[in-house]
Amino acid sequence: MPNNRIKRKSRDWLSEGLDTECNAPTELIQQWSPCHQHQQLLSKDKENEGKFILARRSRRRKQSKLGISWNHLPDELLLAIFFYLPLQDLLRISVVSKRWHRLVFDECLWHSVDLEGLTHMGPALQQVLKTGVRRLRCPRAFVEELHFTVPVPLQIVQLDLSSSIIPTSALECIICHCRQLEYLSLESQQISDKIINSLAMNTNLLQLNLSGCSRFSAPALADMLKSCSSIEQLNISWCGFNNDHVKSVVYNLSSRVTHLNLSGYRENLTLNDLKVLVDRCPQIQTLDLSDSTLLMADSFHVFKHLKCLLHLSLSRCYNIHLAALSNLGKMVPTLCLLDVFGLIQDNHLPSLKKEMPHISINSRPFSSVARPTPTSWFIGSPSGRIMWSRMCRLRFTL
Repeated sequence: MPNNRIKRKSRDWLSEGLDTECNAPTELIQQWSPCHQHQQLLSKDKENEGKFILARRSRRRKQSKLGISWNHLPDELLLAIFFYLPLQDLLRISVVSKRWHRLVFDECLWHSVDLEGLTHMGPALQQVLKTGVRRLRCPRAFVEELHFTVPVPLQIVQLDLSSSIIPTSALECIICHCRQLEYLSLESQQISDKIINSLAMNTNLLQLNLSGCSRFSAPALADMLKSCSSIEQLNISWCGFNNDHVKSVVYNLSSRVTHLNLSGYRENLTLNDLKVLVDRCPQIQTLDLSDSTLLMADSFHVFKHLKCLLHLSLSRCYNIHLAALSNLGKMVPTLCLLDVFGLIQDNHLPSLKKEMPHISINSRPFSSVARPTPTSWFIGSPSGRIMWSRMCRLRFTL
């Protein structure tokens, strides 16, 4: 009997609610909300005092035992916490929520990134470029085709793509979006005139490393050097130049240059080219003319016009004889470092050092002109991950 009474009362209550004229969806939702049902039950209690009525008890909100939820923290505080996370952990937490994904890719966290040695990193590189990164280190990496569609210029100031395997079209896609480059290394890349013309748009360029690059023309190189009049360090060695390329350099290089590597041009660099270079760039401190086989001892009279010359490399300039080297220290009194690898045998080196005691001879086998990472540091060491005297904050570790 009690069960039949409960069922009958429930049917009467339900039919009463459905017979109402409140047919709008929002009104129906409000009508069947827990709060509204609780008010109805209270009114029924007064009408049915002493009768048994079933009712659902309202749920109590559970209070967080930790005090404050992560969702209540402001964006500024979360960004300050995320700043201390390594790259892998930063990427992992980006899937927590849409808000965290937005904060993880905020440009303030991606100021400097190191992606050395990664493979098949086309999509990853594209995502990093979109974050507004300003310092990007990516040497010895493999990049497939890149379809970069962002119309606005990139924010990159320092970029190292040395010895990476990257298609020319993908490299064009990146460089053509750059307007703020100050430090750039494209060592051993195949670059087109389109890339050289895009570099001309970066008028604040200070250091440029194109060592071992190829496939660009002499006129494009001349126009770029005219436009980039702020260059202080230029490494343009071993690019497979002919004499037209060499003349494009010596006749258009900025007078502000202090470090120049113009080695590897054998019979394409003449004494007249050297005279033009010294006359236009009198502030040179480091000069590498190694493997210029046309240079002879008469070039020493040209070097004496470089009043700031500290480091001179004449390695494998085979027409310069050993007996003439001792006169070089007298003609260039500022000289501190001299590299003449291939011109002198080891058993003759002590006697030459005795004649030139204030000059360090053959102490720098590799050139560091405009290179982002000093060649004296081996790959994989912590110091070897430095890019232009600074390390990147986000580093991908294998």
